Amino acid sequence: MAVPKRKVSQSRRDMRRAHDALKNNAYQECANCGELKRPHHVCGSCGHYGDREVVEASA
Repeated sequence: MAVPKRKVSQSRRDMRRAHDALKNNAYQECANCGELKRPHHVCGSCGHYGDREVVEASA
């Protein structure tokens, strides 16, 4: 069975975990209604993508 020969130091352990943090999601304002939406996605509140209505707005 594989067993580490030496204890992994806190510094080495934390350097390995440096890329594991969650990243913030990007949001931008919808040009039509002003709600926050993900870039390159249809707006969930008004159904617009770019300058045209793609999906009917949910009531």
